[in-house]
Amino acid sequence: MIHETSFLASLAAVLGVAAITSLICQKLKLPTILGYLLAGLLVGPYTSPFALADPKTVSELSELGVILLMYSVGLELSLRDLARIGWRGVAVALTGFGVTFWIGSIVLSLLGYNGVLAVFMVASLCISSTMLIVTTFSAQKISGKLREGVLGVVVIEDIIAVLMLALLTTLATTRSFDPVDLLRTAGRLLGFLLALGVVGALIVPRLLRSVAKSGEAESLLIASVGVCFVFALAALTMGYSVALGAFLAGTLSAESGERHRIADLLKPLVSLFGAVFFVAAGMSIEPRLLLQHWHLIAFLLPVVLIGKLVGITLGFFATGNDVRTSIQGGLSMAQTGEFAFIVAALGTLLGPEGAILMPVAAGVAGLSMLIAPYAIRFAPRIASVVDANLPRRLQTFVALYGSWIESIGSRRSEDVPRARRLVRLIVLDVVLLLMITVCANLLDDDLRRLLRTYTDLAARTARWTVYAGFVLLEVPVAIGLWRQIGYLGKELAWRALPKAPDGDVDFAQAPRRVLVLSLQLGLLLVVSLPLLAITQSLMPRYSGLIILGLLLPASAIAFWRSTGELQAHARAGASAVLEALSHLSGAAPTQADAESEPDAQADLDAMETVLPGLGHFAGAELKASSSAVGASLAKLNLRGLTGATVLAIRRADGGVLTPVGREVLQAGDVLILAGSEDALLSARELLHR
Repeated sequence: MIHETSFLASLAAVLGVAAITSLICQKLKLPTILGYLLAGLLVGPYTSPFALADPKTVSELSELGVILLMYSVGLELSLRDLARIGWRGVAVALTGFGVTFWIGSIVLSLLGYNGVLAVFMVASLCISSTMLIVTTFSAQKISGKLREGVLGVVVIEDIIAVLMLALLTTLATTRSFDPVDLLRTAGRLLGFLLALGVVGALIVPRLLRSVAKSGEAESLLIASVGVCFVFALAALTMGYSVALGAFLAGTLSAESGERHRIADLLKPLVSLFGAVFFVAAGMSIEPRLLLQHWHLIAFLLPVVLIGKLVGITLGFFATGNDVRTSIQGGLSMAQTGEFAFIVAALGTLLGPEGAILMPVAAGVAGLSMLIAPYAIRFAPRIASVVDANLPRRLQTFVALYGSWIESIGSRRSEDVPRARRLVRLIVLDVVLLLMITVCANLLDDDLRRLLRTYTDLAARTARWTVYAGFVLLEVPVAIGLWRQIGYLGKELAWRALPKAPDGDVDFAQAPRRVLVLSLQLGLLLVVSLPLLAITQSLMPRYSGLIILGLLLPASAIAFWRSTGELQAHARAGASAVLEALSHLSGAAPTQADAESEPDAQADLDAMETVLPGLGHFAGAELKASSSAVGASLAKLNLRGLTGATVLAIRRADGGVLTPVGREVLQAGDVLILAGSEDALLSARELLHR
C-alpha cells in the first residue's frame, strides 16, 4: 500500500506540476519541452525541499516515454517516404550531421575531452528535435517547400539517430574504440536487425491489417502498443537500447497501411509518457552541475547553433534550393532536443564520468530550444538580409545554381553508367581510408613496440614514424578520392551544361567552370565530413584543424575567381538579351503584340540555347493592378524572395533597360527573368499579385 501511495504521489506531482509549467510556456510561446524540464527541476531531489516524486518511479515510467516516442518516429517512416525524400534529403542530413559532429569533436578536443565521453557528448548535439520542429511549424503555419524539405531531412536524421544509439550502446558497454569489438558488435547488430526485421515484416503488417479490419480502434491501439513493447523487449534482451527495438517496430507497423490511424490513436499516449520522460530528465539535472559546467555549455551551444546552421544551409543550397529556403532550413534545424536527453540517459552506463552528460545536454538543448522558435519566426527576414548583402558575383551564382541542378536531374545522359562507376569508386576509397585509420589505431602500439625492439629509435620518434607510415598509405587513397570526386563533378556539370560541338564557341565555359568547382566542393563535404566525424576520435588532436586549413583557402580562392568569370558571362548574356529585345521592340506594343506572347516566349526559349548557363528565360508583364507597380527592384527584392533574376526590363513605349535596382516598375513593363523553373513560377506569382 505504501508503494502504491508513493507511485500515485509521484505520478500526481509529475503530471500536476508539468501541466502548470507547460501551460506557462504555451502562454509565453515557448516549447512545451522546456516546461516539462522545469517541472522536473521543481519536483526533483536537487531543488525541492519535499519528496514530491520518487526519482526511481519516475525513471521507470520515463522508459515508456522513450519507447513510445521512438515507435512514433518509426511510424513516420516507410519505404515510399524514403524514396520520395531521395538523395537530396540524405545529402542535407549527412552534411548537417558531419559539420556539427566534426566541429564539436574539435572543440571538445581543444577543451581536453577525448575518448568515449567526448563521443557521447558531441553525439547529443547533432540531431534536431522532431517534436519542436513539427510543433513550431504548425503553430507558425509554415508550409510548402520549406516544410516538406525540413521534415524530409528530419526523417533521415531520425535514422542516423537510431544508428548512433546502437553504436553508443556498444561504446558504453566496451568503453573503448577497439575496432575488432566494434566490427564484431556491428555484425551482431546487423544480424539482429535482419532477423528481427524479416520475421517482423512477415508478421507485423499482416497482424495490424487484420486487427484494423475489425473496426475496433481499441483493439488496434492495444495491438500496436503490444508490438512496440515486444520489439523493445527483444532489443533489450539482446543488449541493445529499447529505443532501437521500438523504432524498428514503428517502421514495420508503417508498412501495414494503417500508420496514420495508429499515430492518431497513439498520440495521447506519446504526449503523456513523453512528458514524463522530459520531467524525468529535468529531475536528473543537478543545478549545481549546471553552474559548475557553464563554460562547457557556453562552448557547445555555438557548436549546435553554428554547426547545424552552416551544415544544413550548405546542404539545402548544394541540392538546388535557393538561398532564402536554404537559410530558413538551416535556422529551423539549428537546435537539439529529445535525442540529447536519450543519449545523456544512455550515458549513465559509463559510470561516474557519465554524470556530466545530463546537465550539459540539458543546458545546451534547453538554450537551443529556447532560441529555436524565434529563429524560425525571424528566418525569412534574416534570409532576406543575408541574401541582399551578398557580393554581386555571389548573387549571380546563387541565382543560377538552382537552374543548373534542375538541369542535371531533368536531362537524360548516356554516361549514367560512368557516373555510377565513379560513385562506387568514391565509396571504395572512403572505405579504404576508414580501414587504414582503424588499423592505424589498432596496430599503433604494437608497431611502435616492434620498432623500438629492433631499432634504437626514441619513443617519440617511433610514434611519429608509425604515424608517417600510415599517412603515406592514406595519401594515395585520398588523392584517388579527390580525383574521383573531380571526375564526378565534371560528369554532372557536363550533363547540366553540355559542351559545344568541336569548332563551335563554347558559351557555357564560364558557368560550367564554377559549377564544376561547386559540385566538387559539395561532394567533398558530403563525403569527407561524415568520414572525418567518424574518425575524429581515432586521429591526432589537431588533425581536423590541419585538414580544414589546407582545404578551405585554396578552394575558396578558386571558387571566388570562377564566380568573377561567371559575373562577366552574365553581364555579356544580359547585353545579348537587351540587343535581341531592341530588335523585337521597334515600336510600342500593340494588341497584336499581346496576341503573339507565345512567339515571344519561343524567342526567349531559343536564347537559352544561344546563352547556356543563364537558366531558363521567361517574360512577365506587369498589370496595372500588380502590387509591384510603383516599387523599385531593390525594394521588391524579387531575387531574394523567389531566386529569379531580372535580366532586362522592356518598357511599354518599346524602350529596354538594364536593371540596376533603382528602377521604379511601371504598368505595362515586361520583366525578362532568368532562373530555375520553380524560381520563375514563384516570381510570376509574386509579380501578378
